[in-house]
Amino acid sequence: MRLNEAVSRRLSELLEEKNMTQYQLYVKSGVPKSTIGNIIHCTYDSVKLRVIHELCQGLGIGITDFFNSPLFLEDSLDP
Repeated sequence: MRLNEAVSRRLSELLEEKNMTQYQLYVKSGVPKSTIGNIIHCTYDSVKLRVIHELCQGLGIGITDFFNSPLFLEDSLDP
């Protein structure tokens, strides 16, 4: 799996876990709705760490919590 796919899946997981919509995340994080949608749909090849940090703030989690997932294990990611 590519890194942008792992980020997309993790964000989707967290939204479901927090029972939040993309719109609610936009309101809480300040990250534009279009950016959130593009991340979810893997439109971007990569996502800036700053954006992930802002999303984490909106989700009420730390950035380490975002990456604390089997999705980000080296064995799972394509080089």
